[in-house]
Amino acid sequence: MTPAVTRAEGGRVRPLPRIIGADVPVPVKGGGHVPYANLDYAASAPCLEAAHEAVARALPYYSSVHRGAGYASQVTTRAYEEARDAVRSFLGAWRRSAVVFTRNTTDAMNLLAHAVPRGTSVVVFETEHHASLLPWRRAVRLPAPATPAEAISAADRALRESPIGSRLLVVTAASNVTGELWPVEELAKVAHRNGARIAVDAAQLVPHRPLDMTALGLDYVAFSGHKLYAPFGTGVLAGRADWLRAAEPYLKGGGASASVGRTTRWAASAEQRHEAGSPNVLGAIALAAACATLSGSWDAVRAREESLLGRLRAGLAELPSVRELTLWGDRAPRVGIVSFIVDGWNASDVALTLSEEYGVGVRDGRFCAHPLVRHLLDGDGRGDRAGCSAGGRDTAVRASLGIGTSEEHVDRLLAALAGLTGR
Repeated sequence: MTPAVTRAEGGRVRPLPRIIGADVPVPVKGGGHVPYANLDYAASAPCLEAAHEAVARALPYYSSVHRGAGYASQVTTRAYEEARDAVRSFLGAWRRSAVVFTRNTTDAMNLLAHAVPRGTSVVVFETEHHASLLPWRRAVRLPAPATPAEAISAADRALRESPIGSRLLVVTAASNVTGELWPVEELAKVAHRNGARIAVDAAQLVPHRPLDMTALGLDYVAFSGHKLYAPFGTGVLAGRADWLRAAEPYLKGGGASASVGRTTRWAASAEQRHEAGSPNVLGAIALAAACATLSGSWDAVRAREESLLGRLRAGLAELPSVRELTLWGDRAPRVGIVSFIVDGWNASDVALTLSEEYGVGVRDGRFCAHPLVRHLLDGDGRGDRAGCSAGGRDTAVRASLGIGTSEEHVDRLLAALAGLTGR
């Protein structure tokens, strides 16, 4: 398959990074196969060729890390620590920031919840993905804000009214339901003005846009490799090291301990302390390759996505039986994620029909963001009555774009929806 291209400044044509499986055929009803139209990147993205190649190069030398004197162990340890540096660079993190490898964003947020000082007051919006909504011992949940400005003022008020002591504001960078971008820089300023820290769920942002923790003033960032074209079971918690160094290990075992006798002395560094056991070395190497590849491709990735997203949203708007779900309206900036409902159709039936008859992959459900989806459906005046919620309570369909998405994929989805709705 010839990769999609984008014309950069000066007229130079730059290819998008290549992914594995872009041409994979899938069966459809009536016999035969069609190229898969993958519109489910927000759930898990396919593997970048660069990530696959990095793993293939590492496999012949795969060995233990930090614990062996043999050549293979030295090579693997160096690659693992270089992966940590690559992630730190990708995030624009301060050079002394901790970068802890986890399983995914959920694992990273639970690690942070484990590490916050006892009695910390946490402020979180109910619009969060469950990974950011549920882990906290003590949290104030703010209702869905009607505007970004309201989000900023609500967070400011909640932090000012929270008890004296450690405070943490938890927000998403980009919604996994609507794709809308949250004002994280302004929210970081609000948090710091109130003596709080801010933790950002960047799982849906970093596959689409660069993020600079230092420039934005972010204390913690969490994201997942499987959404960043590195599906090898790795995530990241990056940020200030002091809370992590002071906390007991998230998992206790080899690697987390500095000395074990009648008492145990835990490793001093945040990374060692919270990476007990043999780490997912290949996952870290794949993630580093994905970070490096995307860092050199942002202009092409963003331009291509914005073109496809405009095409998709314009096409959906022309279908009278299809309603896009948004928190802040049509003009809010967003990444390539669109959720919608279809009059007279159950969300799961829409998704199944798109797959079986058209070879289009989308997601249906509540996207591990149940309060937000309920709010969006109620705001549409449909909560339990019509559209995709009929027979499937408060569910919707989500189409999400990525590097392998083509115009034909978008057009096939729109044509299929037009056929379903009789347009």
